[in-house]
Amino acid sequence: MNAPTTFVSELSELGERDFVALAEMVHRETGILLPDTKRELVRSRLGKRLRARGVHRFADYFRLIDSDAAEHAAALDALTTNHTSFFREVHHFEHFAETVRPTLVRRAAAGERIRFWSSACSSGEEPYSLAMSLLGSDRQEAVRIANSDMAILATDLSPTVIARARAALYPHTATAAVPQKLAANWLADQDGQKRIDPLCAGLVQYRELNLMGDWPMRGRFDVIFCRNVMIYFDEPTKERLQQRLVERLVPGGHFYIGHSERLIGVAAKQCRPIGQTIYRKDAA
Repeated sequence: MNAPTTFVSELSELGERDFVALAEMVHRETGILLPDTKRELVRSRLGKRLRARGVHRFADYFRLIDSDAAEHAAALDALTTNHTSFFREVHHFEHFAETVRPTLVRRAAAGERIRFWSSACSSGEEPYSLAMSLLGSDRQEAVRIANSDMAILATDLSPTVIARARAALYPHTATAAVPQKLAANWLADQDGQKRIDPLCAGLVQYRELNLMGDWPMRGRFDVIFCRNVMIYFDEPTKERLQQRLVERLVPGGHFYIGHSERLIGVAAKQCRPIGQTIYRKDAA
């Protein structure tokens, strides 16, 4: 007797026409490129959404996301890649702590407003690494910093990873790269995992944001991190995004990008490199 056919095998193939239409929509709305080599990856990720909605054919699912805003958002969420880690590209955080932080802490102590933006924050490891680096290992100084006008905005397209970031709870293995002095201050055991200390977590404000869309923030930032997201974009999209990001930096502000990325176009003319994938915006 043959085994029953599973739902997975009943899914239709993701044909070229449907894939091209999907790839065009994703690029238009998120900037992400989906070459044909990603077709099986797309089929696998969206297959979970088809199962959840009881749909067997990709053509039917694409009609569904055209008419259902919530499913449309869920499809985009499923297609985003969210790979990150604490203190990833550690030289960025070392540079920030040694070179940028002292000046910003003095300015904050004098009553100035200081703002940071982790613009593709994924599940929160990047902004929490920045918050730990900002607060440092002296608890008394950290309290003064936390009580000053400093805040970290952390944004991502994916509501799924934003929810994980807000939970501020991570497996022990995920926090292994946190420097010991910072871990002692800002990580606590909870239910077999590590929780970000509330003083540290309280510095970070999470928001869903599509970098290709409108940005509701009105102020400018002293530090912007935009790392390892532009690798998924074509050159024109990278150039437009970089220009918009640099426009949101204060003169003299610092811009950190991913290890395989580089500034191009107008942004490259407005910033000078001061370290490995670290840039400083020219003063006005």
